[in-house]
Amino acid sequence: MDTNEGIKITDVKVNKNNLYKEETFTDLTFATIRCLTPVKIDGSPDESRERIFTGMTQLMSPKGPIPVQCVIDNAKTLEEALDKLPAAIDKTVKAMIEEAREMQRQEASRIIVPGRED
Repeated sequence: MDTNEGIKITDVKVNKNNLYKEETFTDLTFATIRCLTPVKIDGSPDESRERIFTGMTQLMSPKGPIPVQCVIDNAKTLEEALDKLPAAIDKTVKAMIEEAREMQRQEASRIIVPGRED
């Protein structure tokens, strides 16, 4: 089966040196945290690499929920990840807002006003 770019599904290669076991934790109200634990090809823990924690939540907007996902930097344990989640979400939301503002600025600068000579 070919994709539009000419890459076949059979061309997909799994990086066997970058495998992770995924665990998901949630409080069923606000937060979901994924813990990605590095593993070796046999499934045993790979102690040479750090675990990765990511956080997920949804913000409500007038147009419906907006999913927010972020990496939780420097968390070594689930408890640290939970403690750092609000700041990580806040940082990500601020970056999203700034990106949206920049897109608006770029779009506004492309508006051509009829009859105006510049």
